[in-house]
Amino acid sequence: MVSMDIEQKLWAEGIELVAFCDEAGRGPLLGSVVAAAVILPVRLWIEGVNDSKKLTVKKREALYDIIQQHALAVGIGEVDNRQIDQINIRQASRLAMKKAVMNLQNKQGMPVRPDYLLIDGIESIDLDIPQQGVVHGDAISHGIAAASILAKVFRDRKCLEWHNRFPAYGIASHKGYCTKAHVAALAQHGPTPLHRLTFLKKLMARLAAEQQVLFQNQDTE
Repeated sequence: MVSMDIEQKLWAEGIELVAFCDEAGRGPLLGSVVAAAVILPVRLWIEGVNDSKKLTVKKREALYDIIQQHALAVGIGEVDNRQIDQINIRQASRLAMKKAVMNLQNKQGMPVRPDYLLIDGIESIDLDIPQQGVVHGDAISHGIAAASILAKVFRDRKCLEWHNRFPAYGIASHKGYCTKAHVAALAQHGPTPLHRLTFLKKLMARLAAEQQVLFQNQDTE
């Protein structure tokens, strides 16, 4: 259940500029991993904020605008598929969160340095800022849940852009995850420049083997 118990303890200690961090897009076969960092006013409660995965698209979109409106600062970080292939998805997620914190800006476009970081999961960010990882943070911390919404909506909007570039893959519907439709598109068309090749090694090898068996069966008919 989402609450402000964790952040309340920090605020009680006089730590007011708490940046909440989460990412979206660790699991998909294509596209970037996106992270969001958000600093909210002390004790601000936004009704309906929850783990982004538990919300409908319509609810996430509405809350995205509300969070942006009330936030003291917001930052987005993104690491593309090529760099994911180079450094692996865990390190790419950490880098995306680092970028998000470094990109924190207020409504006037001025950079904001937080006093403390609350991060979803067990990850740490390579920044000289006191921080804490919170396991399942997006499900228990109001602030981290808000960051999860920002990251998810931002990446979903990117998926629409990618869909327009490569409409044959159905990215708008599966968001890059390994669905039957996505696998079928890969089998027919091969990878796009957006695909994470390290994620595709086993899948493409299986598809190639299936293709070879199909040809062999055709030859014997």
